[in-house]
Amino acid sequence: MKSVAAGLSMTVLAALTTACGGGGNDNSQVTGSSTLEPVVAGLTGYSLVWQDEFETAGLPDEAKWDYDTYRNPQWHNNELQYYTARRLENSRIESGSLKITALDEPFSSRSNWGGKQYTSTRLVTRGKAEWTYGHFEIRAKLPCAIGTWPAIWMLPSNPFKFATTCDASVPEWQGNADCDAWPNSGEIDIMEHVGFDPGVVHGTVHTKAYYWANWNQHKGSIVLPDFDQFHRYQLIWTADQITWLVDDIPYFSYVRESQDWAAWPFSEPFHLILNLAMGGNWGRAGGPIDNLALPARMEVDYVRVYASEPDGSKSLAPE
Repeated sequence: MKSVAAGLSMTVLAALTTACGGGGNDNSQVTGSSTLEPVVAGLTGYSLVWQDEFETAGLPDEAKWDYDTYRNPQWHNNELQYYTARRLENSRIESGSLKITALDEPFSSRSNWGGKQYTSTRLVTRGKAEWTYGHFEIRAKLPCAIGTWPAIWMLPSNPFKFATTCDASVPEWQGNADCDAWPNSGEIDIMEHVGFDPGVVHGTVHTKAYYWANWNQHKGSIVLPDFDQFHRYQLIWTADQITWLVDDIPYFSYVRESQDWAAWPFSEPFHLILNLAMGGNWGRAGGPIDNLALPARMEVDYVRVYASEPDGSKSLAPE
């Protein structure tokens, strides 16, 4: 059994060369103009309410995870992968960690493969676990390959909560120009990384008031020179603020500015998503996918969720 306490220790920062195979342990290098204070390790007032330590070899635990395949073969952002379900080649637990693997293989044996050149997996807790507020920690290492787009993120369990132009009768709600469920009901990106910009990890919120189409996206980033080694990607979500951290070091915070749902749809239950996309509008922005670097893999050591007070008012702080 992995030690939960071990994952909460403070990290010593180190400056390394940004390159694959950089070695080292949980090291990070904060860049930019963040004025946030380092968080003292410890989860005072929080308790562990959900976890997956990925210790049983085989497919992911279906009591905790489901497979998102509903948009095959046409995924959002012009991505180029076909997401598979219950396929060890793309998602398996081995040696105490989850491996999500993207392969260069046209999946033509499926009638709906749509000419996609790559296979991968998108795991979700939707319908199995959801949370409003909490501390989320995912220890993972990222692939080093141009064209990869790994993500650890969250979507609302009721995406139509703040929709004004569509309802649950519209299955294709995300990325649908005729349905404003997204971004109205929100999105929280705990970690995103694109292979053409190695080592730059992003944390982002999407809301009706703030998202890319409005040219006012709220996001932060941190440079991890050894991003292909394990780091702890963390999110502290309370009733008034969301803070992004890596290895206990905060690098971005989004503060609730009013009661208006357009800027803060984050008082509702959200579920977790782990996926490795290929290409897409952002993933291919740096050029073609490097097929010679495949297979590519996002490896997850554990996922842990800690809860505080029901209203999310308890902050992460030492006593």
